[in-house]
Amino acid sequence: MPSILNYFLFSGNPEGKLSVLCIRELGIMHSTELLKGTLQTIILKTLADHGKMYGYEITQRVKELSAGTIVLTEGALYPTLHKMEAEGFLKTETEAIGKRIRKYYSLTPVGKNIVEDKVSEFIAFIKTMSTVLNVSMA
Repeated sequence: MPSILNYFLFSGNPEGKLSVLCIRELGIMHSTELLKGTLQTIILKTLADHGKMYGYEITQRVKELSAGTIVLTEGALYPTLHKMEAEGFLKTETEAIGKRIRKYYSLTPVGKNIVEDKVSEFIAFIKTMSTVLNVSMA
């Protein structure tokens, strides 16, 4: 079976930082730089659509929905979940699964109220970027 990761591309940006893009068999993984600004929206919409979920479940659902092009790492996901919980967008509950304790995340009423706004804001951003970059969306 061929390796999932075929190549690594390094690209510079105006700040002089390097972004790493991993090309996969079925497409391109999106850079972490692009995902940073959309992670809250991704989490909110995923929980709105699927209800109560634990962290690993969120990562797998996003990976599945994106056909493997969005891979959320624990280092990105959990700090964002904790921040969103502190902001009042998420609530947690724990459940014992055998000898393990699993922490589930779900939307609070505040979180439910902002999902549509965040998605609309993201769609408007995509339209603006399409205009600025002079590209058409398929």
